[in-house]
Amino acid sequence: QLPLLLLCLWHHDPLVTQVPHCHGGCAEVDSMTEAVARESFLMGCISCKRREEVQAYTTVDWHFRATGEEEYIHSFHYDHPHPNTLHEDFNDRLEWQGTMGSKDVQIGAVFIHNVTFNDTGTYRCTFQRTLYLTLDNEYITVKKEMELTVVAEANRELLSVVSEIMMYVLIVVLQLWMIVVLIHCYNKIWAEHEARDARKALRAQELALINEPLDSKVSCGGVLLE
Repeated sequence: QLPLLLLCLWHHDPLVTQVPHCHGGCAEVDSMTEAVARESFLMGCISCKRREEVQAYTTVDWHFRATGEEEYIHSFHYDHPHPNTLHEDFNDRLEWQGTMGSKDVQIGAVFIHNVTFNDTGTYRCTFQRTLYLTLDNEYITVKKEMELTVVAEANRELLSVVSEIMMYVLIVVLQLWMIVVLIHCYNKIWAEHEARDARKALRAQELALINEPLDSKVSCGGVLLE
């Protein structure tokens, strides 16, 4: 998935409930650049409008240039509310995942399904924006490019590997700590048990001396001897 660090909410997102309006600004974050063959990949493209109070109308076009080729092919066009795939190589494989429900498009992301190794190359995302100003309309063109690499299997990121290692280390440390705590508690309970037995034995000896029969004592010169 694309790590879109947006301060504004998407009008539509496959993982987020649809929202009717966008409030606040947005952040232009680059798309991921590594796709896995036979899976789907979200190609991100964001162009934030600098003046939120101005009404605008925006269309988005995607072009593709295969590795080793010089010319781009026009693969996709979005003109609210109609997404259109324009090249046969991408038929039934491109799905609009950008701004929905508004002609003021700021997110031009598309899903490419069933990725193949032939999809490796350069993708160009173009925003054609018309700003409706009081005196006259302003026309702005924004182009962004991304290099897509297709791999057979997903490469695990370093952060994921480190997190997994730390998880196992934490599990081992917690188990060792539990063993130490159990041994400490056992020794403490055993010491208290022995101290209680010693107190019982001492009390029994004291009671035995108190209850010793009087005939066990003899008189010698008027003095009682045990």
